[in-house]
Amino acid sequence: MSYEKEQFVAIQACLRAAKLCERVRSTIPKAIEKIDQSPVTLADFGSQALICQSIHSEFPDDPIVAEENPKELLKPERAENLKQIVNYVKEENSDVDEKKIIEWIGYGNGDVSNRFWTLDPIDGTKGFIRQDQYAVALALIVDGDIKVGVLACPAYGEEGGVLFYAVRGKGSYTQSIRSFDTTIPTRIYTTTNIDSEKFRFTESVEGGHGDQSKQKEIAHRIGIHTEPLRMDSQVKYGAVANGDAVLYLRLPNPQRPDYRENIWDHAAGTIIVEEAGGKVSDMDGKALNFRDNEKMLHNRGVIVSNGVIHQQVLEAFNN
Repeated sequence: MSYEKEQFVAIQACLRAAKLCERVRSTIPKAIEKIDQSPVTLADFGSQALICQSIHSEFPDDPIVAEENPKELLKPERAENLKQIVNYVKEENSDVDEKKIIEWIGYGNGDVSNRFWTLDPIDGTKGFIRQDQYAVALALIVDGDIKVGVLACPAYGEEGGVLFYAVRGKGSYTQSIRSFDTTIPTRIYTTTNIDSEKFRFTESVEGGHGDQSKQKEIAHRIGIHTEPLRMDSQVKYGAVANGDAVLYLRLPNPQRPDYRENIWDHAAGTIIVEEAGGKVSDMDGKALNFRDNEKMLHNRGVIVSNGVIHQQVLEAFNN
C-alpha cells in the first residue's frame, strides 16, 4: 500500500494546525513572569480539533489516539477558552461552532487498534510558551508498524519552520512550512561524519524528562564531548534525521523509574529517523511498542541514533 492519500491528508492537517499554533503563540508576551497555561490550552485544543476533523473526514473508520480530552472544555471556567478556540479554528475552517469543536476534539479519544492514528497536537508545551521549540506530531500505525509520520516544527531551521515527513519504505523529507506550496521536498539522511561539529547528542531541556548526568556519561563513552543540543519536543528526532545530531538520549529519570512513555511522543519521530537511515530502540535494544497501548509499557527509555553508532551506545550503557 502506498499511503499517498494518508500522507497528503496528514501533511495538510499538520500545516494548518501549525499555522493556528503560531497565531496563538504570537499573542504571548515576550516576558512572562508567571507561566500562563491559557495560550497552550487554546493552541493544544485548536490543533487537535483541526487535525482530528481532517483525519476523520477522510478516514472515518480510523481511530485517533490523541493527548487531549474535550471534557476539559466543558467546564464552566473554560467557556471563554472554548469561544476563543472557535475563533482561531474558524480562520482555517469556517464551518465550525462550539458543538463541532467538542466533537472534533473528541475524535481523538479513540483506542489503539490494528490501524489507528496517534497525535500530539503540541509536543513541547514549555518550549511553545518560551517562544522556543515545539512540534505538531501525527503518525499512522498499522499492525504495530508506523506507516506515515509528520512533524511540523515551526521554530526549527529556516524562518517559518520545517516540516519533516516520512512514509515507510520511501525515505524521509523536509520542506519549509511557510513556503510549502512553492518548494520541492528535500530528502534527508542521518550523518556519520565523526569529525563534524554535528557529532553531538541532543536531549530534553527539562531535566525531569531524562537522566542528564547518565546521558552525558554515555555520550562521553562513545566519543561525544561537545555540549548537548537541548530542545523541547520531537524536534530532537528531526535533528538526528537531518544530520544536525547523531544521538538523542531519553533515559529514565531516577526519581520516576516506573514512568513509561506515551506513543504520541515518539511515533512520528521514530519513522522519520528510521527512514533517514537511523535507528530507534529502548535502552535494552528493543523496538518501541506502538501496538498494544497508548503507553509503551514494555519499553524503558529511548535511544535514537544515526544507526551506525547504535550498538556502540547500547554496549556503553550495558557496560
